[in-house]
Amino acid sequence: MTRFAHNGDIRIAFEDLGGSGGDPLLLVMGLGTSRFWWPSGLSAALVARGFHVVSYDQRDAGESTHLPDRRVGPPVKALLQRRAPAYGFEDFTDDAVAVLDALGWNRAHLFGHSMGGLIAQRTAIRHPGRVLSLATSAAVPSDASGLSVLRHLHLSCLPRFTRLRHPRTPQGDLDLAVAVARILAAPGRAIDEHDVRELVDAEAAHHVASFRDAKAQSRQIGAKWNGGPLRRITAPTLVLHGEQDPLVRMSAARAIAAAVPGAQLRPVPGAGHFLTRETWPAYADELRALADRAATR
Repeated sequence: MTRFAHNGDIRIAFEDLGGSGGDPLLLVMGLGTSRFWWPSGLSAALVARGFHVVSYDQRDAGESTHLPDRRVGPPVKALLQRRAPAYGFEDFTDDAVAVLDALGWNRAHLFGHSMGGLIAQRTAIRHPGRVLSLATSAAVPSDASGLSVLRHLHLSCLPRFTRLRHPRTPQGDLDLAVAVARILAAPGRAIDEHDVRELVDAEAAHHVASFRDAKAQSRQIGAKWNGGPLRRITAPTLVLHGEQDPLVRMSAARAIAAAVPGAQLRPVPGAGHFLTRETWPAYADELRALADRAATR
């Protein structure tokens, strides 16, 4: 069931995925995607390991508030602009805290994937008292901006997204999700409809279509950050990164781990940028171990 938190005029959709009474864990998904891109199998594995799991939609994604259209250009252009086209990155972190407030959670463990990992990093910087532990996956470092972000990306991957053309039909949405997952999966990993059917059906049931709104993606990626460096993070930190990530280079994970005091780096063998089922137990085990370390710190 969808619930809503509020950060000023912005309404943030979130969902309780189970595990009430367990350690509070907030899942933060990435650019242009809804909360339904978190695999239910991974959420179930986290619940089985003692977490109370909640996921939410970023502003300009899913069932959360979408901002009015503006001329912001393609996402890469928005990234390189000096001025934010719609809002600042501090707003993303405040949205996450608004969800914690709506849940009545004073503090929580954060797990962010892709741009969600960037949001999680910056939430730990801006709101240190609200973060029990920080885990990022397939994320670029918060200290990078503009052109310096691009050196952490496999640029040859980006044009493949711009060539995606699928009709706005149920089958077109399914084909688009398959195409996106194939771009993001580890090379050689076969992806078919079974890998994305669940998320596509969930989005359709909530009248959501990820990767359809390029303007929203540009507004998201164009947000600017003025909230301080990674060295300010005090929460126990784990940096996960797929060894076969076709989008974000391992250099990004190394940069995060080097900048955050005491952070641990865990490359995940066989993992790409898309969270395929064979990697779920490893991610869940790592998050459980991180939460246990945070509890005994």
